[in-house]
Amino acid sequence: MRVIDNKEMNRFETEIDGYTAIIEYSVMPGVLSLNHTEVPKELSGQGVASEMTEKVLLQIELRGLKVIAACPYTKKYIGKHPEWKSILADET
Repeated sequence: MRVIDNKEMNRFETEIDGYTAIIEYSVMPGVLSLNHTEVPKELSGQGVASEMTEKVLLQIELRGLKVIAACPYTKKYIGKHPEWKSILADET
């Protein structure tokens, strides 16, 4: 899966079989807030959101940024994969 950062639209995107899945974000100094994950119903049940979230978190980590899991899916994903807790921003 190839995930691109569409900075003009503030979202990560992947295209599969002509359908686009997205993770929308907002930018703060040193932090990306992942706000919304959306996978077309045609791709549901195929693990697209999970694989995409993993790749997005890896990109964020490699950039030396922190993440705010504002999206319920992202928050749940990080809860199931505690290795990503190290890049969570302090939201206080």
